Amino acid sequence: MRFPRSFFTRDALSVAEDLLGHFLVRQTEKGKIVARIVETEAYCGITDKACHTFGNRRTERTEAMFLPGGHAYVYMIYGMNFCLNVVAAGKDDPQAVLIRAVEPLEGIDLVRENRKGIVNDRDLTNGPGKLAKALLVDRSLNMCDLVKGNELFIEKNLHPFDFSVVSAPRINIGYAGEFKDKPWRKYIEGNKFVSKL
Repeated sequence: MRFPRSFFTRDALSVAEDLLGHFLVRQTEKGKIVARIVETEAYCGITDKACHTFGNRRTERTEAMFLPGGHAYVYMIYGMNFCLNVVAAGKDDPQAVLIRAVEPLEGIDLVRENRKGIVNDRDLTNGPGKLAKALLVDRSLNMCDLVKGNELFIEKNLHPFDFSVVSAPRINIGYAGEFKDKPWRKYIEGNKFVSKL
């Protein structure tokens, strides 16, 4: 069961916390991968100095963020790693939630195949670049519809488990001035797949 569009057309902070515990699903040619979302970061739009759209910057790269919530924003960092973001808020209110880490639940053999050479299962998906490799997420999925699409989407966990949410500063945004210490990273306390405690 999927979330309605209205789940995503809320502010990024709300979406970032509420995505925890639910499922990121990737349908590949070799089969389906399902992973529990365990860590996110909120990027809160044009006033957030850590956000790609700070100051209402609108470029070819960030165009996905101006779509209505519930689309994917995929970009490359360091010239080698892709990052998957869930667009939040309404059209032309460019906010997004970075999926920082997931816990593989189904299709684990596919995940291991996509992450050849990784010995420790924890290291398969405990970071944004790692999970993108594990789930074969690249720019071809940029702007895809996470509500109605079939290749990449988010499903409700209809059997939620009890967990505590930790709020912490976001990672690697030292350039963001007074925004660098905002507790806008959310993660499931005690989950071994969280990228950084």
